[in-house]
Amino acid sequence: MATREVVEKFFGLLAAGNPDAVAAAFAEDIDWCVPGSPSLPWTGHRSKGSDVADYLRTLVDNIVPEKSVDQVEALLVDGDHAVMLGRFTREARSTGRVYEMPVAMHFQVEGDKIVKFHLYEDTLKVSQAYAS
Repeated sequence: MATREVVEKFFGLLAAGNPDAVAAAFAEDIDWCVPGSPSLPWTGHRSKGSDVADYLRTLVDNIVPEKSVDQVEALLVDGDHAVMLGRFTREARSTGRVYEMPVAMHFQVEGDKIVKFHLYEDTLKVSQAYAS
């Protein structure tokens, strides 16, 4: 499967809201990085595809999913790498604060599995939305 197809499949699975199906799009050994404050339980590095479903469940527990907006503006592909440029809007469940920001996601694909996922977002804005 081509890189674009794998990444587009990932976005479709993500939109469908099934964390286990999304996790199945990843290889077992991965390079995953969602930077941010250590006080936010979904941030940090992960190295196993089996951790992806738990990440998504934790994230959903901390946001108001029905108020989330994910906007993909571009998907750029070069060989086994893909970069998504877009915007996220989220509402922090614990504070009710809404935050909106540009984002980028860097993927690397091997065969039909994602082996690298790095999210680039405004980590200060996210931390401030959850601060007491």
